[in-house]
Amino acid sequence: MQYYHHPEIGLSFDGIISAVEEAFAEHCKGIVQMPAKVYVTFDTGDFRTMPAYIPGLDIAGVKIVNVHPGNRERGLPTVMALTVIIDAATGEPSALLNATRLTDFRTGAAGAVATKYLSPKRDIVLGLIGSGRQAETQLEAISRVCEIREIRVWSRKERNQKAFLSQFSQYEGKATSLERTCDCDVLCTTTPSTSPLVRDEWISEGMHINAIGADAPGKQELDPAILTRARVFIDDYEQATHSGEINVPIAKGLFSSADIAGTLGEVVCGKKGREHDSEITIFDSTGLALQDLAIAKIALNNGDGVDLPFP
Repeated sequence: MQYYHHPEIGLSFDGIISAVEEAFAEHCKGIVQMPAKVYVTFDTGDFRTMPAYIPGLDIAGVKIVNVHPGNRERGLPTVMALTVIIDAATGEPSALLNATRLTDFRTGAAGAVATKYLSPKRDIVLGLIGSGRQAETQLEAISRVCEIREIRVWSRKERNQKAFLSQFSQYEGKATSLERTCDCDVLCTTTPSTSPLVRDEWISEGMHINAIGADAPGKQELDPAILTRARVFIDDYEQATHSGEINVPIAKGLFSSADIAGTLGEVVCGKKGREHDSEITIFDSTGLALQDLAIAKIALNNGDGVDLPFP
């Protein structure tokens, strides 16, 4: 078995976006196996197991990933992950990858795929709610599919806004209020909030929103009224209704699974999509094991591992 400590080295967002786009297409075709995430919860966070098998890519495996929002104060990443690749013919573990950065990259790539297909504009003002690693990778990935003429960033801590803008000084950027940040063409929400941050009256026609932060039961970043005005696309029905942006509105009877416009895979395959430029579109991202295997496939083909005896 090979262990890859830094499998992200040498990867390009162009290649990652292409691989994640292909994974969504495979999901649309229904020729993959991917049970929903399983959650184990703690007082301080949780961890999830995410198995999948993509016959078309000849790869199978499982990711184990935690989410602990208080880790930044401990000097640790909020999200850390390991992916185990399984030989489909024998069941033997063939590779172990440090998937912490890979998780950031594949989530950013999913936002880029959604933006590519659902945003009516290619020259955009990008709004970012949150200034952590997910905000970073959303910006980096979306810059591959759109021309970003300005970024607007909100964070609970002003110093984090300033640090983010300093890191991406190549863009014209502003540290703005929540309302001003939402005055944009594409909005990405990347916080662990359990109560809505983005108000309905701040959202204009023609916007596209990548709702990234809500990835567990009880989390939500958007006013549920936005969902009723928008066409909502999800990554996976079971995961989104259980733990995506729509999970709380569904539980409260404010939104129904029947209101879902489709999956991003169906958008990639051309079965669903934006119907006109003035409508609001939302991509509700929970994160798919298929994305993890797609990026792992690239890392395995490009990286060097260290032998670990097994069994």
